[in-house]
Amino acid sequence: MHLWKGFTNTEMLADLPEETQVLIFTGNHIPELPWNIFGELKDLSMLKTIDMSNNGIMEIKGKSYHHVTNVERLILNHNNLSISSRGDENYHHPRVFSNFVNLIELHLTNAFADNTDEALAIDLHDIFVNSNLTKLFKIHLEQNEIKRFRDQYVFCDLPSLLDVYLGNNDIPSLNFNITCINKLRFLDLENNNITYFTQTDLDNLDRMTYPRRNHSLVIDVGGNPFRCDDAIKTLFDWMHTTNVTIRNKELVQCHQEKYGNHFIYNLQNLVDSKHARVSRAVSVLVIVLTIVLLSLLAAYAYIAKDKIQSKLSPLLEIVSRKVHYTTIESQDV
Repeated sequence: MHLWKGFTNTEMLADLPEETQVLIFTGNHIPELPWNIFGELKDLSMLKTIDMSNNGIMEIKGKSYHHVTNVERLILNHNNLSISSRGDENYHHPRVFSNFVNLIELHLTNAFADNTDEALAIDLHDIFVNSNLTKLFKIHLEQNEIKRFRDQYVFCDLPSLLDVYLGNNDIPSLNFNITCINKLRFLDLENNNITYFTQTDLDNLDRMTYPRRNHSLVIDVGGNPFRCDDAIKTLFDWMHTTNVTIRNKELVQCHQEKYGNHFIYNLQNLVDSKHARVSRAVSVLVIVLTIVLLSLLAAYAYIAKDKIQSKLSPLLEIVSRKVHYTTIESQDV
């Protein structure tokens, strides 16, 4: 069922047909979701997907969603959620998803209010813990201006989590725990503000795949402003030796300020260029050393020509005689 006629309340949702499997309620203006938006007596056991994107939702009450035990996909993209305190009002409802006991996908792309503060990570952790999302395997948190997770264990209470999407935020480093996400399969960090990975970061990524764990790990780090320094060489070497799969690794770039200008280099081209410069330098050095060696030999031969001639004269005389005798013998025959 698709409802997108500019509604300003959710009253019509209380009359959903019980055979509804997919609800698309988008493009409306619903600043607040009240309690029991699907009514109190409904049997919506067939409902599998709820899409409430782009509704301007600012607050979801702790008891807004009832009768959603079989919903597997919840989409709240492009809203304006505030889950932390604002003035005298508390928008933090840690059990907001507690009735989604079979939820496997949670989409929160650009779902939170602009300039959301660092408490977002703590609030998310509280929500994940109190909502008991034990079957959740995919979470989307792209485009939420996330800078850092003050609570590094934000994802640790999601035991089935496989895919974490954090692209297009402002994350400067791997500042949350990944080793506790035991089934992690895909980590999206593209288009953030990561300038380097520490050796500890790289070691932790290695721990998440073969041979430490019996499953693969794919990461995406494209579009980050890595610095063109020693750390980028470490990253490049790691990218070509690790068992972690780096998606689009040929597109990874590093950034450098030089002569008052900002330069962006493709990592593979940068390394190839450095190798080429080293190779050319070695070639030039070999040529120069060869010329120097030949010059030294020529100089020595010139200086010691009398000595060399005196030593070579007996040998040349013996060779000359041998040739002469051989010629006489040939004529006699």
